[in-house]
Amino acid sequence: MTARTVRGVAGATLAAALITGAAACSGPGATGAAADAVVVGIATEPESLSPLLGYGKDGNSKIFDGLLTHDADMKLKPALAEALPEVSADGRTYTYKLRPGVKFSDGAPFSAKDVVFTYRTILDAKTNNASKNELDAIEGVEARGEATVVFTLKYPYAPFAERTVLPIAPEHIAGRQDVNSGDFTTRPVGTGPYVLAGWSKGEKIGFKANPGYWGGEPAVKKFTMAVVKDDDVRATRLRSGELDAAILPPNLAKGFEKDAARRTYAAKTFDYRNVTLPTHHQVTGDVAVRQALDAAVDRTAMVDELLEGAGKPAFGPVPTDSPWFTAGTERRHDLDRAKKILDDAGWKAGDDGIRVKDGVRASFPLWYTSGDKIRQDHALAFASDAKKAGIEVRTEAGTWEVIEPRMKTDAVLAGGGSPADPDFDQYLLLTSSLGGDGFNNMARYDNQTVDAALDEARRSGDPAVRKAAYDTVQRELVKNPGYVFLTHIDHLYVVNDRWEGLTTQVEPHDHGLGSGPWWNVESWKPKAK
Repeated sequence: MTARTVRGVAGATLAAALITGAAACSGPGATGAAADAVVVGIATEPESLSPLLGYGKDGNSKIFDGLLTHDADMKLKPALAEALPEVSADGRTYTYKLRPGVKFSDGAPFSAKDVVFTYRTILDAKTNNASKNELDAIEGVEARGEATVVFTLKYPYAPFAERTVLPIAPEHIAGRQDVNSGDFTTRPVGTGPYVLAGWSKGEKIGFKANPGYWGGEPAVKKFTMAVVKDDDVRATRLRSGELDAAILPPNLAKGFEKDAARRTYAAKTFDYRNVTLPTHHQVTGDVAVRQALDAAVDRTAMVDELLEGAGKPAFGPVPTDSPWFTAGTERRHDLDRAKKILDDAGWKAGDDGIRVKDGVRASFPLWYTSGDKIRQDHALAFASDAKKAGIEVRTEAGTWEVIEPRMKTDAVLAGGGSPADPDFDQYLLLTSSLGGDGFNNMARYDNQTVDAALDEARRSGDPAVRKAAYDTVQRELVKNPGYVFLTHIDHLYVVNDRWEGLTTQVEPHDHGLGSGPWWNVESWKPKAK
């Protein structure tokens, strides 16, 4: 197990809207709570439940399985494949033997053609999958009989096996519909431990146990993810008994410290918060301003005061306790250095203390998502630190619909992180070719040295070559930070203490539905009374 377990604090990803029917009586404080039902809250909601459009791409999708999955220690293990893949000597061919006897929840048999259909459809130019570039190493995928799938790669992409946790869709259903708008996007069928019971957008997603699941029918028969974006509301509904579990920021989690009926799980993560520094803004595009902000920010204070110690300072996408972290790239809080950098670059303090250069005032907006207390707190703390150096940061709250069109020029309190492989953390975040591609490279960072290092790292199977390349990337971020990384955040989860088998994994940025102690809810068992 990769996370510490604590009793009586509160936790972090999911929360509830109005819960009706059987799910409504399954909260920990409800009279006659269903013994085989669990309700958790989620802060965000997927746009689609189709893996062809990106749902569950990092695993733990509940409705679906991938060829591989992760265990509690984040090591790959077989799922729909019966073993880990056979890899050719040149690293360009991956062969998967499939688990026999698996069926989709509608009773149709699973076979190699479903795997081929899934990957080819995602890679099709007509498919609106924003993450398809994660599979751009694939040259071809083919079925050899009913039980073997062979992937051929354009180059030896080191972490390819990690990409095959991607859920598999049934060709006999999804292949007969419009991939972008068909019923499968909201009424999916998979091979996973649960089937979709219903989805009320903006309110809840309900699942029921799949009696024909190849891994055995789950003991938790009803599993509901209730959608509540606001942290405070999530805490209130957890306290009222509407939820069996929730994820909360540390300052709200404190309210559950003495609750003997609940148990808290703290998961270590790769989940970071950072500030984008858009290259297309005349202030944040200045390298001196970037360097100054990187020095002015007090990361340790953010961990201590905003996270109550549940995290660590962040100096890039890789946590300091990861073997991929580059020693020596830590940046200490140094306000005097920040001021000197700005002085030397010609940014002079005005009468109000805000610096000016060539008639340009050192001022820019910083957006954060409404209702996200952790992002709000980080934004305000960053603005306070920046002002001490003579830079005005104007914080603004909004939905992603408001924020996304402004990302080219406006800074954003963003987040990300993946423990699976450093390529997943860094390529989408930093490579210049993805600048402005949705939420990839939001700052439009453009550094040819970084581009070359990222490309070398993903194409090499030699760990030493990869480590050297990622060292180059992290050192370049010291010289020219396209983002100011603030903290890596531990996730705290409070769960009603009536189930056994709960663990946590090292977790990614918390946009997925499969994180938290319920990553393996299909394995939970009720505690003996």
